[in-house]
Amino acid sequence: MVKMQFTIKIRAQKDKVWHTLWDDTTFRDWAKNIDEGLYLAGEIREGNEVQWISSVNGYGVTSLVEKLVPNEFVLFRHMADTQESGTQEREKEWAGGAESYSLAEKDDVTVLTIAIDVPPGQTETFQGIVPKALERVKTLTKSKLLRMDHIGIVVESLDTAFFFSPNWV
Repeated sequence: MVKMQFTIKIRAQKDKVWHTLWDDTTFRDWAKNIDEGLYLAGEIREGNEVQWISSVNGYGVTSLVEKLVPNEFVLFRHMADTQESGTQEREKEWAGGAESYSLAEKDDVTVLTIAIDVPPGQTETFQGIVPKALERVKTLTKSKLLRMDHIGIVVESLDTAFFFSPNWV
């Protein structure tokens, strides 16, 4: 395996980025940059097994959620390569590797870092697709930010913030 690391800065709180990463709808949206039709089956909870499955070809990977700190860090240990939508094992390609997602926030900017063990021969592919996936996470996070507070509603969309107060009407 070849260890690779990718990082992006997102002007958002880390809980918003975390939600974008693991909410089923947004996960499928950004993860399609890595593998068309990719979805995650199972609950991300420390000690649980989850499956990363492509709805296009049925190939996937079964992983153990080895460590979890919600909104900050998750480490997946890939245990088995699968096919037939996770029901059968196949040749070992990803098994034994690890994949982690780390989020660190400072001044409403979250640094998202993905560290992943990639099979030899796929590093060039991952150098192209993971940055696109991270840009999609950034776009999805920033376009979905909606915060309500006691004096009105603040909607943040991309790099623009709008404020509405019910008292202004």
